[in-house]
Amino acid sequence: MKQVVLEAYGVPHEVARCVEVPDVGPPAPGEVVFEVIAFPINPADLAFCRGKYRLKPPLPATPGAECIGRVIAVGEGVGSVAVGDRVINLQRENWTQRRRVPAADVISLPPGLDARQASMLRINPPTALLLLTDIASLSRGDWVVQNVANSSVGRLLIRLARQQGLRTVNVVRREALFDELRALGADACVLDGPDLAQRVAQATGGQPVRLGIDAVGGQATAQLAACLADEAWLVTYGSMTGQEPVLARSEMAYRGLKMTGFMLGRFLARRPPDKVRELYAQLATQMAGGLLDVPIRAVYPIERIDEALAHAAQGSRDGKILVAPNGPIA
Repeated sequence: MKQVVLEAYGVPHEVARCVEVPDVGPPAPGEVVFEVIAFPINPADLAFCRGKYRLKPPLPATPGAECIGRVIAVGEGVGSVAVGDRVINLQRENWTQRRRVPAADVISLPPGLDARQASMLRINPPTALLLLTDIASLSRGDWVVQNVANSSVGRLLIRLARQQGLRTVNVVRREALFDELRALGADACVLDGPDLAQRVAQATGGQPVRLGIDAVGGQATAQLAACLADEAWLVTYGSMTGQEPVLARSEMAYRGLKMTGFMLGRFLARRPPDKVRELYAQLATQMAGGLLDVPIRAVYPIERIDEALAHAAQGSRDGKILVAPNGPIA
């Protein structure tokens, strides 16, 4: 069985290797075995490989926060899934050909869902949704501003905001992205820069912006804060710069801005298991209907994980990098 293994932390495409490991074996009672159809390479996976993610397990270790799989065996007492079902896995270590996990940790997917898109269901869609629903109390017509709007989360957030009647200002670094994001439902697009607050105010007609969503960190956080109305929320969920977010004390003391951080696992943990499954079922239905998707740049076999990681680390690429451990995605 092939699996991606890190024997050191460092440059992702230099430290990750595809190796042969023992097969996972048959499922025990309450377990399932699935073959991994595809997995994406996310920024968090790259950080994991570098040893800069919040989880840094002893080595050797296998990355992989999400995937889509096909169940090939079920253990005694398992009634929630059946052989042939396509599933997402709530556990990690998914950069492999097969996984054996408790049945409670997999969620069945509806028929007709594109496997490539479904491989990315686990993290980005709920992240985009909960950033909109679980931070600030927003009403239809309210404005939200986000940076890195052309990211996978950013694109999904645009569509989900439109469904909820929210309006988005989307900050990017290339004007060539404007038409693409407007086609997704973006209400306004602006170029990043030191005069961001003025650009956002012009785009919204001076209307208050109630929520700012930051994935850059450093001074970009302060620039985003300057776009917000008094008493608004600012949430950080990533750091493309690798820098800590900057926010002046005066923004909180004098203007009443409220700042928090977002981690998907922490927000999902606030919900009982049945509500988590319900959340994923709703998102899967929207994905099956073509309402939620993200561009895919390339698909690699697991044997070329080094090339896939090098490609994923390129900041200028458009679209996700996927890996298919068991041959063509179907």
